[in-house]
Amino acid sequence: MKNFMYGELTDRGTIDKIRQTFDCYESSFVEVLLYAKNRTPIWLYMQVAPIRNENDKVVLFLCSFRDITLFKQPVEEEESNKGWTKIARLTRALTNNRTVAQQLTPLGNPEIKTSRLAEALQLGSDILPPYKQEAPKTPPHIILHYCTFKTTWDWVILILTFYTAIMVPYNVSFKHNKPSTNLGWLVADSVVDIIFLVDIVLNFHTTFVGPSGEVISDARSIRMNYLKTWFMIDLLSCLPYDIINAFEQGEEGLSSLFSSLKVIRLLRLGRVARKLDHYLEYGAAVLVLLVCVFGLVAHWLACIWYSIGDHEVIDHDTHAIKTDSWLYQLALSMGTPYRYNVTGSGRWEGGPNKETLYISSLYFTMTSLTTIGFGNIAPTTDGEKIFSVAMMMVGCE
Repeated sequence: MKNFMYGELTDRGTIDKIRQTFDCYESSFVEVLLYAKNRTPIWLYMQVAPIRNENDKVVLFLCSFRDITLFKQPVEEEESNKGWTKIARLTRALTNNRTVAQQLTPLGNPEIKTSRLAEALQLGSDILPPYKQEAPKTPPHIILHYCTFKTTWDWVILILTFYTAIMVPYNVSFKHNKPSTNLGWLVADSVVDIIFLVDIVLNFHTTFVGPSGEVISDARSIRMNYLKTWFMIDLLSCLPYDIINAFEQGEEGLSSLFSSLKVIRLLRLGRVARKLDHYLEYGAAVLVLLVCVFGLVAHWLACIWYSIGDHEVIDHDTHAIKTDSWLYQLALSMGTPYRYNVTGSGRWEGGPNKETLYISSLYFTMTSLTTIGFGNIAPTTDGEKIFSVAMMMVGCE
């Protein structure tokens, strides 16, 4: 800043310090002499704080000024003759004007970062910018997106989203969504649906950070922004598919359709990925996230792998079974072979239980993704081989 305006009596060292502050993008505290419009000199306590963006590049400087003229005026000679000392005059000034003493308190070192725990608990990368010293005034029905309540609520939604990402593919693939035999799952999913619905209501009353870094607290702007972004996905995610399926007395195809629509809930993972983006700066967090992502992908592939085998092992039209399917071979090795019309139901029965099927499917996908398959579970049909090839290509990446 070669053309910075300063007083004529300002010390040359102070001028050089201010120039160095702006040239080197540093933070600094200096006392500078400026002038009012009537040429009255004013001593100001100046604080310069560089503001950096997400790429750690200085985009602007935040300058704050505190009037310290009262403390810089020299002691008058007649007051000294009356017994006033400099300390006594300072005491009188502090007694008569306490606000000046408050002004002397600096805003704080802008380079002091918040604690690691506080950063970890903040899920959103669009939290309050570090140079915002005071919380913006909001209407009574508007919630600040970085307050303690909203942060805690976001963690609850995050946990439930991961629960959804795990249970939805499992229930859809392994047919564990039947309410007659799985009332516990129906109640749990219904509670999750209610919480997601409450989250939609809260999002209509939660502030967000605008393009310029300002906190938007206008109710209409908040609603329009939410409607344009995540509202439709959140709405489709909280629809009670399980309850609809429980009371559906129609065809099996319609019931399966409602069960498959639950996969729409996985779209909420896009919000989770955006919120977890700022964790990439922590080495340990990156390792944990990679392990979680690998496990989640293996879980999804295990559900698909079982669905392919379950679809191909039995031909319900001809009542024939494929003896080369991996499910048939697993049933033989486990001592629970498939049998036709044992109880008079006119259908194929038997086979391993659901827990064994899931563990075996997860074991196969884990070994395939890591390319260390042992061959005890192997694809045999064309559909299984095509899926295995695609899974190994994902593992190579």
